Amino acid sequence: MPLLARTVNTPLVIEVRRGAVADLGPLLADRRISAGGDVAVVVGPGQGERIVELIRPTLGSADVFTVAGGTLDAALELGDKLHARSYDAVVGIGGGKTIDTAKYAATRYAIPMVTVATSLANDGIASPVASLDHEGRRGSYGVHIPIAIVVDLDFVENGPDRQTQAGIGDAVSNINAVADWELAHVARAEPIDGLAVTLARTGAEALVNHPGKITDDGFLTALAEALILGGISMSVCGSSRPASGSCHEISHAIDTLYPGTGSHGEQVGLGALFCTFLRGDPERFGQLATCLHRHGLATTPADLGLTVEQFAEAVTYAPRTRPDRYTILEHLALTPTAIRERLADYADALRDHLS
Repeated sequence: MPLLARTVNTPLVIEVRRGAVADLGPLLADRRISAGGDVAVVVGPGQGERIVELIRPTLGSADVFTVAGGTLDAALELGDKLHARSYDAVVGIGGGKTIDTAKYAATRYAIPMVTVATSLANDGIASPVASLDHEGRRGSYGVHIPIAIVVDLDFVENGPDRQTQAGIGDAVSNINAVADWELAHVARAEPIDGLAVTLARTGAEALVNHPGKITDDGFLTALAEALILGGISMSVCGSSRPASGSCHEISHAIDTLYPGTGSHGEQVGLGALFCTFLRGDPERFGQLATCLHRHGLATTPADLGLTVEQFAEAVTYAPRTRPDRYTILEHLALTPTAIRERLADYADALRDHLS
C-alpha cells in the first residue's frame, strides 16, 4: 500500500526565551547554520547599538548593517550590500520593519534568513511575506520562510505594550480568517488546506483561552507561538488565506480611507470581532470580545478614533481591497444602510456581553 505525504517547509529552529540575543552565536553553531559566525546581522536604528554589544562576544566575524523605514528601497540597498560578500545567513534582529527588510534582501540573493524578534506585533516573524512601503503604498512580497526563528522575551517585555497588543489582535484574527476560508469552501467550493487551518486556528485558540497577561512569560510564549504558527500556516498552503480574511480587508480599507488610524493588529482585531458578529456565532463572538477587551485592544470604532459612519464606510469599501477573496463580507453583500444597522446591533451585543 503506497504511503502518500507531502514535504512542508518549516524553520529548523524555533526558540522563545529570555537571553536569546546574547546566545545567538552558539545557537547558530549548534544548529549548523553558521559554525564560524560569518553572518550579516541586520538591526534597526532603535536598539541597534545595544544588540551589537550583546552579540559581539559570540559573533565576532559578523558584519552589522543598520536599516530603517521598512521600504522596498531599503531592502534593495541592503541586498546590494549582502551581495558583496558570501554569508552563511542573514540575521534580522528587531521588529517587523527590520525583519521584513532583511527577509526580502535575503530572499533576493538566496541567503538563509534567521529571524530574531524583539517584539511580537505581527506574524511577519515567521511568514513567507514581507510588507514593505514603496512609492507611498504598502505592498506584500513573497519571500522565503526563515530557517530559524528566535524570540527574546527580555526585549519583548521591555518594549511598548501597544506592540504586544497589536500582536494579540493579529494572532486571534486568524480564527476569523479560517472561518472565512471555510465559508468560501462551502459556498464556492474553494479548495481548503486542513493542515494550514489546523496550524492557524490552534495557535489562535491557545491565545484566546490563555489566562495570563501581557506581562507573563507564559502568555508571551503563547503569543509568539501563535504568530509563528500563523506564519507557517501560510507557508504550508502557499497563500495568506489562513491568516487573512474579512478582518484584513477591513484593516486595508481603514488604511486607505483613514491612514494612520491604528496599528495593523488593532484594526484586524476589531475587524475580526465585527465579522464574527456578522457570522452569527454568539459563543465565538463572546470569546473574542472578552480576549480583546481584557488585553486592552479596540472593540469599538471609537476605540480606534473612528466614528460609526467612518467604520461603516471602511466595511463597505473593504471587499474592494481583495477582490479575489471570498469572505463573510462578500457573502452577505450588505448595503451601506444594512451595515450601519448591523453596527448598531453589534454595539448592543458588545455592551450586553461586557457589562
